[in-house]
Amino acid sequence: MAVQQALVLAARRMTEAGIDGAARDARVLMAHVLQIDASRITLVAPDMLNIDAKTAFDACITRRIAREPVSHILGRRSFYGRDFTVTPDVLDPRPETEILIAEALSQPFSSVLDMGVGSGAIVLSLLAEQPLAKGQGSDLSEKALAVAQDNADQLGLSNRVSFTQSDWFEPITGLFDLIVSNPPYIALDEMPDLSPELSFEPRMALTDEADGLQAYRIITAGALAHLRPRGRILLEIGPTQGAAVADMLLVQGFKAVRIVPDLDGRDRVVCAVAPQSNSTQ
Repeated sequence: MAVQQALVLAARRMTEAGIDGAARDARVLMAHVLQIDASRITLVAPDMLNIDAKTAFDACITRRIAREPVSHILGRRSFYGRDFTVTPDVLDPRPETEILIAEALSQPFSSVLDMGVGSGAIVLSLLAEQPLAKGQGSDLSEKALAVAQDNADQLGLSNRVSFTQSDWFEPITGLFDLIVSNPPYIALDEMPDLSPELSFEPRMALTDEADGLQAYRIITAGALAHLRPRGRILLEIGPTQGAAVADMLLVQGFKAVRIVPDLDGRDRVVCAVAPQSNSTQ
């Protein structure tokens, strides 16, 4: 069977299974099997697939039809211009989180704490873009921390970042110029409406099993004790949570609180600045 014929049949199978973007997924998975860049698929389309490649491609398509994310099949996800290893133990880094990265990089910083670090995509992207900065990532999951460390090693950033198993601020010490987090913000009653692909991601990274705001209450209450004066905090949020999270920061004494939208105009990141004189320190 030729590559093109296999692509057509795979796209048809996935479309019938209700998968959006089936043709795109087929091309990406074929490129993965053939170990080529997806941009070269058109060049090899007339070529014949050998038995091993056909078997491997069919296995990938079967996994995708079962709604396993393409990133999990590939074992990697692109984020802010770099590839990150992903597994079922971490939340996939998503394009909308790049809004947080861009906002964080709009001002200099020398130290950053990423809470709920997952794959490490946020803190490692920031360190890669800010060569003199150092970072710390915390997560409750040992398996997630192992993925983050692997990504740090692959990107050559292990000498500038450390990872700590932590339940939010326990046992974090020290002061930072910047605190960032993409915490679990999906409310429990919203979970049944999520796409099937999310069932392959760690539940603890998606929901707080409550109203979706529990992590923000903890982070906003403890952040000032870990920020230098005029330090910044950036929190990714769900599109309906901007006002609630902004109010939490204001109550704690943060200044310059604002909400940054994503490219679709939805609230995406809440930013704030610690006061010049931090009474919690």
